[in-house]
Amino acid sequence: MFSCDCKLKWLVEWMYSTNATVDQLYCSGPPAYQGRKINDLVPQSFDCITAEFALKKTLVFESISVESFTFGNDQYVVYAQPFSGKCSFLEWDHVNMEFRPYDTIESTSTVVCKPMVIDNHLFIIVAQLFGGSHIYKRDNSANKFIKIQDIDILKIRKPNDIETFRVDGEFFFVIADSSKAGSTTVYKWNGNGFYSHQSLHPWYRDTDVEYLDIAGKPHLILSSSSQRPVIYQWSRSQKQFDRRTDIPEMEDVYAVKHFKVKGELFVCLTRFIGDSKVMKWDGAMFTEIQTMPSRGSMVFQPVSIGNWQYAILGSDYSLTQVYQWDTKKSQFVHFQELNVQAPRAFSLVSIDNREFLLASSFKGKTQIYEHLMIDLSS
Repeated sequence: MFSCDCKLKWLVEWMYSTNATVDQLYCSGPPAYQGRKINDLVPQSFDCITAEFALKKTLVFESISVESFTFGNDQYVVYAQPFSGKCSFLEWDHVNMEFRPYDTIESTSTVVCKPMVIDNHLFIIVAQLFGGSHIYKRDNSANKFIKIQDIDILKIRKPNDIETFRVDGEFFFVIADSSKAGSTTVYKWNGNGFYSHQSLHPWYRDTDVEYLDIAGKPHLILSSSSQRPVIYQWSRSQKQFDRRTDIPEMEDVYAVKHFKVKGELFVCLTRFIGDSKVMKWDGAMFTEIQTMPSRGSMVFQPVSIGNWQYAILGSDYSLTQVYQWDTKKSQFVHFQELNVQAPRAFSLVSIDNREFLLASSFKGKTQIYEHLMIDLSS
């Protein structure tokens, strides 16, 4: 009797490819194969490839957000460092196969450094808690970032998140404002600068904004500390967002992030107090399919790598939990733990046939993990 797991795959492969006569051998386990003849198994019966996120590099600074982007055929990363007040850029070194320092933008109490590429020009939207927020443009001839525009401080008083998107060939970004007197605002590129296009609503203390496609139409989901997540739909006739509905029975949601599996739309909802949720779009509304214990969580980030779908749930009070999507169960199962202190954001970078997970840490060191494939039959 044999345990027919990945350690026995070599024997099945040999039996499958040889003309030798082999005695009838039976599997003692695992349960799926218990009592079956080994002779009846084929190499495809074994799923022996797994993966893990392995710590690759530690950066000696705290950060509150991280963004990855491509510009001029090169791969970059930018971190917002609130305590030192700067946007720190790294670029991928194809020779040494690692990220190296590239440039910085000096600012004050920085919360988001959002890259946006328009017609081969790189813009960085720098959101600050104090001193107003600004837009910078990369000057290639001077090899530095130059401030080109200030953002209206009457609308944006306490920015918390920025999303960039493109609708009907036009470029936009939206800033979620979390102050009592501010207003979450959509800005539009007019060829020379970014100008206020639409204020979505004031007074709601929005903490996060997510751009996504629902049934072929552009949508925004606003998360707020004072109401349930609100869904806005783009009106092509009015060229602005109209309020459509909200996500029921989901108070105190800090952020919403979306992902797709086999064409179906899902969202991860982060809650600092209470349980975080995974919900599925059923054609009319989002319905709950899974609950995750998440005391102290401010990030629940879905990440897709090849055919693997993950969701990373951070916490200020415990280890970061990594979940992997189980296609048979149609939900996430626990996969791994990461030691990231007070994580605030995760971002994925794919470069030179490698995948890196960038983790920003508000109270500890910022970390870079590499997604490694493991063959259990070796």
